[in-house]
Amino acid sequence: MRRFSAEYLEHTRRGMWTDGRAALADLDLSNRRRVLDVGCGTGELTRVLDAETGPDATVIGVDADPDLLRVAREETGLPYVVGDATRLPLPDDAVDLAVCQALLINLPDPVVAVREFARVSSDLVAAIEPDNADVTVSSSVASEERLEREARGAYLEGVDTDVALGDRVREAFAAAGMEDIRTRRYVHEKRVAAPYAEPALTAAARKASGAGLADHREELIAATSEREYDDLRRRWREMGREVVGEIEAGEYERVERVPFDVTVGRVM
Repeated sequence: MRRFSAEYLEHTRRGMWTDGRAALADLDLSNRRRVLDVGCGTGELTRVLDAETGPDATVIGVDADPDLLRVAREETGLPYVVGDATRLPLPDDAVDLAVCQALLINLPDPVVAVREFARVSSDLVAAIEPDNADVTVSSSVASEERLEREARGAYLEGVDTDVALGDRVREAFAAAGMEDIRTRRYVHEKRVAAPYAEPALTAAARKASGAGLADHREELIAATSEREYDDLRRRWREMGREVVGEIEAGEYERVERVPFDVTVGRVM
């Protein structure tokens, strides 16, 4: 399983669910008593689950990375435990909902994890997974959309797990023995426009330095070559400098739409 930094998780999940939570309806959160957020990272979803459950409910996060859990505890004040998604440190039927967000796309065998979720849940299992092949970007910098598409295509080819899982999570749920499987789509829209907040300035600086692309260097080279990666990074940095220039002029605008499919199944 790939590991991510706290900064990366906070950047990619920032703002999720602030524009509406209708796609979470099938989780029946208001009637949950004990909820487990698996692969919780820095606790972005854990916080949402805690807000949507009743005052007597218990929401717990679990992640294999103690450093991420340290951030989660500091930022949310909720309980967390260290544990592997395929070997959860809980007894059978310990919760009535086990849920994950952007976890199965990083596992070599999602069915194994779903079966483990079903072991610890007495009722529902849910997975909120992106379809990274269906991401769209529009930008006032003409080259940004083209380069994003080129980099995304190479990443999808070079990564060793199915990061475009999306609504095909249903297949993993069926293979794990779930019943009454339902899916709703949520589109996480991220907009950048003047006046620019600190995260937008940081993202622009990372584009100009090539740091953002370098986060996925291994996967990009696996799909292309070192020479092609270096050429892509050169063009990426040029694009980043254009972004910085437009920000300085107050003219930069960007919209990114990432589709997430919320799949819910009942334990048999």
